[in-house]
Amino acid sequence: MNISHDEYLKFTTPEVMDETLAFHAKGNYTIHKSIQHLSTLHHIPAKDLESLTGNELKLNTLTSSNTNKIPSLAPLPTAHPLHRSNSCERFKKRSLHFNMVQELLAPLLVKSTSTYKRGYPSGGALYPIEVFCINLNDTIEQWPTESDALHLLASSRTLEAHSPSINTTQLIAGITPQNIDIGSPALALIYFIYLPKALFKYRYRGYRLSLMEAGSMYMLTDLRCKELHLESRPWSGYTDHQITKSLNLNPALFLPVCIQLIG
Repeated sequence: MNISHDEYLKFTTPEVMDETLAFHAKGNYTIHKSIQHLSTLHHIPAKDLESLTGNELKLNTLTSSNTNKIPSLAPLPTAHPLHRSNSCERFKKRSLHFNMVQELLAPLLVKSTSTYKRGYPSGGALYPIEVFCINLNDTIEQWPTESDALHLLASSRTLEAHSPSINTTQLIAGITPQNIDIGSPALALIYFIYLPKALFKYRYRGYRLSLMEAGSMYMLTDLRCKELHLESRPWSGYTDHQITKSLNLNPALFLPVCIQLIG
């Protein structure tokens, strides 16, 4: 069933929208050459940062580990399908066929024609996360439309062409990092929260549920990449407004919470 996205606004409280947007904006930052000498993510010395990275948090500090009789756990073998590959540090330049994109998206679709349930969990089965597929650098063969941006329609099991008037050069510049050489990914998946859909039922709690949903989606896609022998990397080094503006989306309604680079 398809309805206008404006229908969700009828049941969304303006105050909840405004306060959620204000909270979300606290996690935004601007990446631009003109202010790169003024902006930084943190001021933690490299030595301290190294010691604070990759640690576990032990809560029971009073009991000696030698006296615990809890059995040890074994990790998954490397070849196991649920053993996640490391995020790709640098993508090799390669062309992909559009068939590979179709296979990649299969876990995100509805599971059968008799249900609206998809291949990942969603609070209340609301599915407020919208996915856009971006053909980076025109390296995907047999891309079906003139527009380099396709919007996933999970229930219809298809994709729709986004506005052909988008500035692809601007969009790609907003997606790919300027100060880190990560190579040449072929595809970007952008996960957006459509805010009215996230908030109309569960209000503030819906924002948390939508973040959980986005995480389950990109993890599922990450494992699918391993199965298809593709490299993947979740990416957050972008400016929100630049992404939404480049796609002609309303930045007060669509929040890009994660980009997944694939190649």
